[in-house]
Amino acid sequence: MITTTRITQVYVLDQQEALDFYVGTLGLEVGDDQDLGFMRWLTVKSPDGHQILLERPGPPSMDDSTAEQVRDLVTKGAAGGHLFFTTDDAQGLYEQLVERGVDITDEPERRPYGLDFGLRDPFGNHIRIAELSDVPSAAISTTAER
Repeated sequence: MITTTRITQVYVLDQQEALDFYVGTLGLEVGDDQDLGFMRWLTVKSPDGHQILLERPGPPSMDDSTAEQVRDLVTKGAAGGHLFFTTDDAQGLYEQLVERGVDITDEPERRPYGLDFGLRDPFGNHIRIAELSDVPSAAISTTAER
């Protein structure tokens, strides 16, 4: 039985720029930063310990031709990279990120589950940040089915 998610992954085109964004701008922490020879294993982690692998498209997971296609999709925001975070103050965090020049895709909006907004990282990956309400999960799924 699976008990937790430890690491998820998004593709980035420049790992140092990604590190600057995820740590310097969003406030996450460095998880692992290891030179494995064939790749740099770079993760950032949220306060709950969940890690995100910031992976450059290329070997060893794909050949050069595939890597080029993935880089093109990342640049277009179509690589499927999505991250969802929660915060205790969505409006305040939104205002901080606007001041830092982050690419905001959706301004804060009240939804059945709370207040959330959207943004993109420097590579096109989609990020949503929500301040959750005290709404039971059954009520959210019932509302989403309508």
